[in-house]
Amino acid sequence: MTSIGVKSTEVSRKNNLTKRRKRKTNPGKVLAWVAMIIVVLITLFPFYWMLRTALSTNASLYAEPGSFLPPEFSTGGFQRVFGTQSVEDAVAEGGTVTDMNFWRYILNSTIVATLVTAGQLLFCSMAAYAFARLKFKGRDTVFGIFIAGLMIPSIFTLLPNFVLIKELGLVDNVLGIALPTMLMTPFAIFFLRQFFMNIPREIEEAALLDGISRIGIFFKVIIPMAAAPLATLGILTYMTAWNDYFWPLMVSYTDQSRVLTVALGIFRAQTPTSGTDWAGLMAATLVAAAPMMVLFSLFAKRIVNSIGFNGLK
Repeated sequence: MTSIGVKSTEVSRKNNLTKRRKRKTNPGKVLAWVAMIIVVLITLFPFYWMLRTALSTNASLYAEPGSFLPPEFSTGGFQRVFGTQSVEDAVAEGGTVTDMNFWRYILNSTIVATLVTAGQLLFCSMAAYAFARLKFKGRDTVFGIFIAGLMIPSIFTLLPNFVLIKELGLVDNVLGIALPTMLMTPFAIFFLRQFFMNIPREIEEAALLDGISRIGIFFKVIIPMAAAPLATLGILTYMTAWNDYFWPLMVSYTDQSRVLTVALGIFRAQTPTSGTDWAGLMAATLVAAAPMMVLFSLFAKRIVNSIGFNGLK
């Protein structure tokens, strides 16, 4: 009996090994992995090329434009971004000589992104709750108008917004940059409304029986339950506001309100003696993109899960 048991065990092990080998040699999985690796490499290659360019000198870039590695290693691009490189060294490397106040631009971008994010989380959550729970005449019609706003290209609203900001005297002001998207957006209202509609009404009815007002229910019950989608919306909104370029370009003219994305154009300035400061431009671009890349990498899973839970496709 013992020998039979040993033989059966060996047979089962061989069968398991055979199954594992078949799984390992599955051509479909191999092709899927190859395709995924190719897509990842294509996605990461621009970031590598930016880093390679940022760690080179402009003279070497023009001399060896197709080099895969930095033709001449240098951190001068990053030094020019943070204002630590001397004028002589900048000229020697073919860099842009400016009084760029990089920390001021980071501060302006942070203020604008924070104002837009905080405003949208507050006002859009209240509007979404009203559309999800309150019953009033024309509610569905008004919500349909809001959703129709998603189909309007943002470029159509640039001129009316600029006229409004000019009349308010907020041109060249960080508040003027943030105001058009600070109160609410159709996507944010739709995103939060989908979540609020999934909250059982019994919870709110129980709170009403306990004597809590509608406003109290919203802030004490609904908002804590909506922490995950609010965090997701906040991250997406912050990234969008941080990366915005065209609208800040229209309304900011000095360092008082110039945000980081607009300030990157300083390195594109053409002069009679030198061309574009590619090393400085790529260094500034990497520094500007780094916070958003870290933010997204930390919360990517939460964003995907929250969007899937809300039923958005």
